[in-house]
Amino acid sequence: MLFNSMEFLIFFPVVVLIYYVIPKKLKQVWLLIASYYFYMCWNAKYALLLLFSTLVTYMSGLLLEKVKKSGIQDEVRKRTYMKAIVAGSFITNLVILFYFKYINFALESLQGIFSAFHVELNVPVFDILLPVGISFYTFQALSYTMDVYRNEIYAEKNFFRYALFVSFFPQLVAGPIERSKNLLRQLAEPKKFQFETAREGFLLMLWGFFLKMVLADRIALFVDTAYDNVQRYTGWFLIIATMLFAIQIYCDFYGYSVIAIGAAKILGLELMENFDAPYLSTSVAEFWRKWHISLTSWFRDYLYIPLGGSRKGKVRKYVNELIVFLVSGLWHGAELSFVIWGGLNGIYQVIGEILLPVRDKAVSVLHLHRESLGHKLLHAAGTFLLIDFSWIFFRADRFEDALEVIEQMFLGRNPEILFNGSIYACGLDSKNFWLMLICILVLAFADFCKHKGICIREVIAKQDVWFRWLFIVFAVCAIVTFGIWGPGYNAANFIYFQF
Repeated sequence: MLFNSMEFLIFFPVVVLIYYVIPKKLKQVWLLIASYYFYMCWNAKYALLLLFSTLVTYMSGLLLEKVKKSGIQDEVRKRTYMKAIVAGSFITNLVILFYFKYINFALESLQGIFSAFHVELNVPVFDILLPVGISFYTFQALSYTMDVYRNEIYAEKNFFRYALFVSFFPQLVAGPIERSKNLLRQLAEPKKFQFETAREGFLLMLWGFFLKMVLADRIALFVDTAYDNVQRYTGWFLIIATMLFAIQIYCDFYGYSVIAIGAAKILGLELMENFDAPYLSTSVAEFWRKWHISLTSWFRDYLYIPLGGSRKGKVRKYVNELIVFLVSGLWHGAELSFVIWGGLNGIYQVIGEILLPVRDKAVSVLHLHRESLGHKLLHAAGTFLLIDFSWIFFRADRFEDALEVIEQMFLGRNPEILFNGSIYACGLDSKNFWLMLICILVLAFADFCKHKGICIREVIAKQDVWFRWLFIVFAVCAIVTFGIWGPGYNAANFIYFQF
């Protein structure tokens, strides 16, 4: 069930209505039923995987709590038992994730290695349908195990409450990847309906639908047309498509996260922020602190810091950063292009840190002002170009396709398409192209306000009642009118559903 589908527009109000009228003791069970129904709309049998992951991590938490409260006096022995439980939880879940997401990639890579030594290796190909959201709910469940081990959260004894934490439908299939310290504790005490909170959640959902249906899906028409025929749409077609893809994936994923946060808020629950105006960043490091925050913070807490973080010298720090980015790329997909994408961003960050003293010296010698508008714009533009180049490997189906895109970008010398109207033959006519540009300006304004600490929702909430209702009606009409619905209303998938 997609957020941008008619089924969800019926499903969600029904869930909310029943949630607030039933007794308090039934609220968690109702949300759990709704969450499993939401997930089973894709593939009912894969709900068993979700349930199995939930059972494994739930039992791991109880076992960790039992060992902590046991009479074992030897701390080393106790810690060994606890580490074994955590390892068992991680291995069990990661083996399942590996089988469904990486088995074919691993076998193909193995075949490629043997082929390099002129050894023919016939490997089987598994016809496996990737379960929607498996990477997201697996990481969320594993973080709970580690949090219990670290004494950052109690071991949840109520299985239904814990199962709801893992499967909570607004963020189940594409995040944000919630922490038990935040969501699990909120689920323990359901809140009563509050109109102001529900209104804020509804405004968030409207913003998310705008980002997805009006912007991301419209941009996709141009990007898909260019990337699906790179021999025809060369040069500036691909340059513009690549720049637009950076906006598309932002609007698509940010839109999903905002809808999820808004839906949870209507139910009285607060999810973590997942994006913070990342394209206004003035460095790659800052960009990754503001992009997919729930995942980057997960890798920081559960991979980077356990690897040693920055505690073991600069060289080890750089190696750890590269490992995290490579793993992050692999997390996104079982394809070399994703690994290259992750590695490229890791290299950006390492080089940026190595060159920091040189940049500081240049600023001092040239008497530059880091806080000046020109300096910030220059760095923001440079950061965007670096990130945008890496998106080529993310967008391309294969590594070879990414190289072909880069080649065709430089081979095609056709800047005239910017002036002779040819650009309107690449998936979007002139009206839709200019509407897209206007909407991008709306996004830029919203991100600038967010960057400056201005909450547009709070500004709207302070206005008179007639203005608030007029704004909501206008927003709904704009989304319905200008949204990309598809033939026969085929709601477009969110990009991150494939991960």
